Amino acid sequence: MLQDARAIRYYQKLTDALVELRRQGYSLDELRLYLDGYLAALRHGTELEPWLVHRLEEDAVRFLYDPANFDLTGVP
Repeated sequence: MLQDARAIRYYQKLTDALVELRRQGYSLDELRLYLDGYLAALRHGTELEPWLVHRLEEDAVRFLYDPANFDLTGVP
């Protein structure tokens, strides 16, 4: 579980984007590519320590593959 405030903000932005992209019809494979690119950008930047990026990745992958996070029933 993330405890660093900066890592939590990145996680929230990432998961919000994943939900929005899924709502727009992107497949899970495409969302995984987006996630990989997001994480690559964090790894090459200096905003977070490498161990925080790794922890964020673990949580984001768990989020991505949990179908309850993408319940699209009732969405126009």
